[in-house]
Amino acid sequence: MNLIEALEVLKQPVPAGSPSIRVGLACGFTPLHLQTFLAAHLRQRMPGHGIEIVPGLFGDLAGNIERFASAKCDVLAIVMEWADLDARLGTRTLGGWRAENLPDILQSVDLSLSRIQQASRKSSGAVPVCVCLPTLPLPPLFATATRQAGAEELHLRSSVASFAANIAQESFVRIVSSQQLDELSSSAKRFNLQAELAAGFPYQVSHASAIADLMAALIQNPNPKKGLITDLDDTLWSGILGEIGVEGISWDLDRHSHMHGVYQQLLGSLASAGVLIGVASKNDAGRVQEALERKDLILPKDKVFPVEAHWAAKSESAARILKTWNVGPEAVVFIDDSPMEVAEVKAAFPEMQCIVFPRNDLAAIWSLLKQLRNLFGKSTVSPEDLIRMEGIRSGGALREMVTGDASSADDFLKNADAEIEFSFAKQALDTRAFELINKTNQFNLNGKRLTEAAWQEYLSDPATFLITVSYEDKYGPLGKIAVLLGKIQERRVRVDFWVMSCRAFSRRIEHQCLKQLCERFDVTEIIFDYQTTPRNGPLQEFFAAIAGAPMPAQLRVSRRAIQDKSPALFHRVKELVNA
Repeated sequence: MNLIEALEVLKQPVPAGSPSIRVGLACGFTPLHLQTFLAAHLRQRMPGHGIEIVPGLFGDLAGNIERFASAKCDVLAIVMEWADLDARLGTRTLGGWRAENLPDILQSVDLSLSRIQQASRKSSGAVPVCVCLPTLPLPPLFATATRQAGAEELHLRSSVASFAANIAQESFVRIVSSQQLDELSSSAKRFNLQAELAAGFPYQVSHASAIADLMAALIQNPNPKKGLITDLDDTLWSGILGEIGVEGISWDLDRHSHMHGVYQQLLGSLASAGVLIGVASKNDAGRVQEALERKDLILPKDKVFPVEAHWAAKSESAARILKTWNVGPEAVVFIDDSPMEVAEVKAAFPEMQCIVFPRNDLAAIWSLLKQLRNLFGKSTVSPEDLIRMEGIRSGGALREMVTGDASSADDFLKNADAEIEFSFAKQALDTRAFELINKTNQFNLNGKRLTEAAWQEYLSDPATFLITVSYEDKYGPLGKIAVLLGKIQERRVRVDFWVMSCRAFSRRIEHQCLKQLCERFDVTEIIFDYQTTPRNGPLQEFFAAIAGAPMPAQLRVSRRAIQDKSPALFHRVKELVNA
């Protein structure tokens, strides 16, 4: 995006009543075009939103971060350069490039980074924080030739890297990838000495746009995809299984099929972070199972579920996989080497992202791997991510066992040895709870989403409560699977958000949640901010059974109705208040 294009984007009117995003831009230089580009890139990524960029003061990066910690912003964007850590590392301050000054410069940089780290941590407790580390070249102040990295220069880079590694561990802190920025903006075309001396703006226009683009992507932070459905022949491996047999398929250097192994390796990495991996293949089921048993397969067989291997349409396989996973097509990616198969699945599921695997094109496969990492990337991997596949396997078996009459369901659940843990501690930095609110669809009170800033602002109100629910039975742990947010109003409780993972279905956890709400807060009535959505059918059925139909937008359910409509509950209940 060039400057004229950015200005054209910002000229587009924002509809009245549209939500707005207020971004605090903390930098030590004059933001100038960076501010323009950041607003434009955000407008492109968040159409229908008003964008307000609030700059800080010139020459005071750390102070800007500290001041923004108490400002009413939705997100804090920090863009730092070397001169922000010590003015002698820039060009606008003279008299500091002497060898005897270098130890003092190093010490000053370390102190500045320590102050910025403390301020960033404080800010991330109130709003999400996105950080861009120094991108410009260091000035030629060192005794070594420019071709040699001396000890002092390496110390500076090590200090920044250590600072970044520390703050990256904080919840709601995201850091721009220097590797990605290198791909977008050549290091030789970043610094603008003329603009730096004339206006205090150190960037070439193209570099400012590249930084703004990546910062906008971090600020928007779209939800990652949940599952990937892959073909096998000439996709997961090279060769047609039905023609060359189990031993003939390959993914190695010797047979020029190594990138299929790299693709397997990426899928294994995604699976280890909680991404669901399924197979849709037109093949003989027995041969497929035999091939997946090969000891040299890079993608472990136990990380793949389910496997749809038959001769029916791929869209039928995709439909069954979606049902097994209990996720919507918009959260899934389908990959096949056949453009026809990709088109057939896309026609059946327009919301699904369908991609042709570019076999025999190494560069295109490499680009695909990076694309998949972006589609499925997440800031943190939760304990729930690590057990998601097993939860789906056991959940599917459980649903089959409890679909009979109530007495058989009672017998099964009575022997499940289930324990539910209710935590009543308000933790604004509970990333798993925040993720559930913004990703869950089927058991979702109203489909409303929260930005990270809105989430933390909501919890800062003393009248609000946050309840998180974790579950485990003899079939294995499911982790944190439900979240309730609301406000206490005398003898009533208002529930504004209530979501539950599909993995928790059929275990009567929703009934236990209402029981605990009544008992914990000793209320006579619960008011729900309920809205019907295209996806929350399971929740609609649950409320219809308790409150009857039709259901109003502000649904009121008495404690008596909850008691009368509740089935037998066999869970052991554990409460955590100060966890």
